[in-house]
Amino acid sequence: MDQLLEKIEQYKQEIAAIGNQASETLEAYRIKFLGTKGIVKNLMTEMKNVPSEKKKEFGQLLNEFKQYAESRYENWKLELESNGTSNEPGIDSTLPGDPIPVGSRHPISLMRNQIISIFQRLGFSVSEGPEIEDDFHNFTALNLPEHHPARDMQDTFYIQQNPDWLLRTHTSNIQIREMEKGQLPLRIICPGRVYRNETISARSHCFFHQVEGLYIDENVSFADLKQTLYYFVQEMYGKDVKVRFRPSYFPFTEPSAEMDISCQICGGSGCSICKRTGWLEILGCGMVHPNVLTNCGIDPNKYTGFAFGMGIERPALLKYGITDIRLFSENDVRFLRQFTSAT
Repeated sequence: MDQLLEKIEQYKQEIAAIGNQASETLEAYRIKFLGTKGIVKNLMTEMKNVPSEKKKEFGQLLNEFKQYAESRYENWKLELESNGTSNEPGIDSTLPGDPIPVGSRHPISLMRNQIISIFQRLGFSVSEGPEIEDDFHNFTALNLPEHHPARDMQDTFYIQQNPDWLLRTHTSNIQIREMEKGQLPLRIICPGRVYRNETISARSHCFFHQVEGLYIDENVSFADLKQTLYYFVQEMYGKDVKVRFRPSYFPFTEPSAEMDISCQICGGSGCSICKRTGWLEILGCGMVHPNVLTNCGIDPNKYTGFAFGMGIERPALLKYGITDIRLFSENDVRFLRQFTSAT
């Protein structure tokens, strides 16, 4: 016990005699006194040799010495850092650091967040679902007959190991899964990535992003659908945007329509983007087909609803004046940096 106390006193005197020197000396001090094989660890192993009646006394002295050694190290380290000498020789830590470029959100993410924000103001909540889907939720429940062209291999990526599974072709599968829960009324939007076997060009891609909407309640009408979409395009493109609805056909809605807006690139005068018409289709919509409601266990005599769906890429093209859809997935930093201020 006396020998151990004598050693601790010697180590304290040795520590007190060390001046504040370079960072190399500080590291050597840390290794010698506080390292895994340092003096403090070695003294702790001597505890087994101390008589039982002296263990408490020795433990207190050892803890005091450990705290002394650690506080000396921390004070020394802080002093070196404040003097700018804690780094390697030849490096002035008082100089400003290298600038870090400001990041930015992807334009698709910006557009997705803006679309979600607009519909959330109308009381829509966000729902998500699987990208690998079964045939029922992607096609059958949506009133798509077995031999409908949308099921053709030219449009859909099927899973080779199990042809009943596929990469979803739209986010309507989320609507089906939400309707199956039976929690009505239902007011949701469904954003997500979808896949179709299409030729990649300036206007189309084999994967893209969609936002689909669904509202089901009692006494929902086509007028509700039109006013909802009017609000959306005015919030997205401004009060002066022109809108038109054209009759169309979708197996899962009846009646169905496509909605066009005046081209935001040329102002409606005609350009290559709008094919010289001055109009651009941005979404499809309609009243939910009674068969779809029945497939999901909803009584079509009591409930009605509307649905709509749009790609995110096309509104982003219009919003930011982009002419090639492939730019969204090429990861060209020069292109993406343009949206830094848009975040």
